[in-house]
Amino acid sequence: MKRTNLLLAVLTVCMAAATANAQKYVGGDISMLTKYEEAGVVYKNKSGNTVQALTFFKEQGLNAMRVRLFVDPSRDADKAVCQDLAYVKALGKRIKDCGMKLMLDFHYSDTWADPAKQWTPDAWKDLNDEQLCNKIYEYTKNCLSQMKEAGATPDFIQTGNEISYGMLWGIEGSTANRCYTSSPNANWTRFINLLKKAGEACREECPDAKIIIHSERTPKPNVLTDFFDRMKNAALDYDIIGLSYYPAHHGNLATLETALTTLENKNYGKDIMVVETGYCYAWPLADSNNDGKEDGFDYTATYPYTEEGQRQYTAALIAKLNSHSSVKGLFWWWPEDNGNKSVTAKWWNAALYNHSTGKPYAALYELKNFVNDPAGIEQISNTRHLSPNTTCYNLLGQRLQEGKGLCVANGKKFIVK
Repeated sequence: MKRTNLLLAVLTVCMAAATANAQKYVGGDISMLTKYEEAGVVYKNKSGNTVQALTFFKEQGLNAMRVRLFVDPSRDADKAVCQDLAYVKALGKRIKDCGMKLMLDFHYSDTWADPAKQWTPDAWKDLNDEQLCNKIYEYTKNCLSQMKEAGATPDFIQTGNEISYGMLWGIEGSTANRCYTSSPNANWTRFINLLKKAGEACREECPDAKIIIHSERTPKPNVLTDFFDRMKNAALDYDIIGLSYYPAHHGNLATLETALTTLENKNYGKDIMVVETGYCYAWPLADSNNDGKEDGFDYTATYPYTEEGQRQYTAALIAKLNSHSSVKGLFWWWPEDNGNKSVTAKWWNAALYNHSTGKPYAALYELKNFVNDPAGIEQISNTRHLSPNTTCYNLLGQRLQEGKGLCVANGKKFIVK
């Protein structure tokens, strides 16, 4: 009888594991793909054969893609800022038709929105706070309604991009509405009210979509927890904590480990996704002056700026993320950059394509291992107890108050008797 019960338990674990793996998502922010294709960029496989990019990504095990959306990108001269609603509807439909999930990244700006730039769209700049709350609700609701009608219903929705210090600050140069940890509470109230209205529109139009709140403060756990404590205290309705993690800016993998563990220990009850990452294949990033070195850690000594170094980083990152059952998503930023200067003068040194040959770098083939964890659920241990301070999760990634039965702890699977 005991042997039968154990066998049933193992089968249950394996079946649940398949469900859990299906709930993990890997892909990239491919917001420029349409422009590259229109310019005649040719995508190839490692054998040099021409492929259709989206189909090829799907064949390599990628199951989700991210696309950014600007309010009025025509106001920005940067050719990479081109994703208006019509553009995003068309690309989003292609992604969905290819059988992949779609992450929609609202920038709520006419230009790049990031921790240093969260400028209010020009058409909204004269609105007061109450009017702005109404506008973000109406705009979000209208965009999502049109996405649905176009056959491009998002599965994940970012209500803001890298919004650690708030969003919709006002006109360029304004400092009045920035939400630093020491800034007045009124700024936070304004910011959270905006997020609530955006989230309300998401729930009404796309009730099955998961809402992501995105911060890039990965190297500063105290700032991360201050931010998400405020979200929790305000009872903000969202589903996923989104992080940016670039070693050239944020620190080594030990820094990421600290951030993930800190967020998990806070017990926010949210899944985590790394919605942006990237690592160089040859030269340092154009906006990084450290040449792969930061805080005394030499990245290039561990993962050289070569195709193989990029692959090694990707493999190590995936191993790290797969040791945390709360982490459900991994997205490479701008993987499709293929070096065509007629599209944009920018050069992304962390793309996943060789700009000379059009062939993918080896790191692209590593990404599938995030959803196909080589460690596998089949590696199950039996134990009578875990240490008192061990954080345990069920196979859906939900934190358990008591580690009993089937659980995941420290990246390993246990049957606790």
